[in-house]
Amino acid sequence: MPARETEAIILKTFALGEADRLVSFLGRTSGRMRGVAAGARRIKNRYGSTLELLAHVQLWYVERETRDLVRIQQAELLESFNKSQSDYELSTSLALVSETVELVLPEHEPSEPMFRLILLTVREVERRGNGILPLSYFAFWTVRLAGWLPRFDVCAECGKPFADRPAFQSASHPGLVCGEHRRSGMKPVSSDARHLAEVFTREGLAKLDAALESQPWARELREAALNWIEHHTERKLLTRELLETP
Repeated sequence: MPARETEAIILKTFALGEADRLVSFLGRTSGRMRGVAAGARRIKNRYGSTLELLAHVQLWYVERETRDLVRIQQAELLESFNKSQSDYELSTSLALVSETVELVLPEHEPSEPMFRLILLTVREVERRGNGILPLSYFAFWTVRLAGWLPRFDVCAECGKPFADRPAFQSASHPGLVCGEHRRSGMKPVSSDARHLAEVFTREGLAKLDAALESQPWARELREAALNWIEHHTERKLLTRELLETP
């Protein structure tokens, strides 16, 4: 059976047997898949550093109808993110991106917008040496691409405009509500955070001012978007708790 080729992003790897690795990857043309890289854990192997977290690679694999796992034959590194992978805080940001993608994207369904969003996010984490703004941008666009983004201008319960007043949200509710309909445990989403969401729809991540990273509303928007992801997938993002861990 001839090998298939795809540009891919490595999402996760796990030890398999004595020498192999189980690899989860997002193929640009194949979607999210899992495969076995035979011998990848041996000291001398043909994969080298190509199977690192969120590495951008060219991948060749063989798929058989009777098996869930493909057989990875070859992987060539296109782009690595060594600085982010070797720094705890930055690597935690990459891990959250990886976990979110595995949670949100179904298997075998290509998603060109998500593929480009992941690459953009990881490149900006690497370039900026900071994951705050890239993660906020990534989480917001993940929610938007999934079709889960609520109205940012009016209350989801009563339809009243927020204007400059804060809105409120939580992982147990799919939208934003006003102060009158705020429930226990809901966190504020300021008008500044909602304005940042509008900026995200107009400006590319690479063009955004680094000064935004120090503003609290970048984290507000990130947390709101992550709450919506958890609400719609009905799963907790385990790496989320590590973001603020020193």
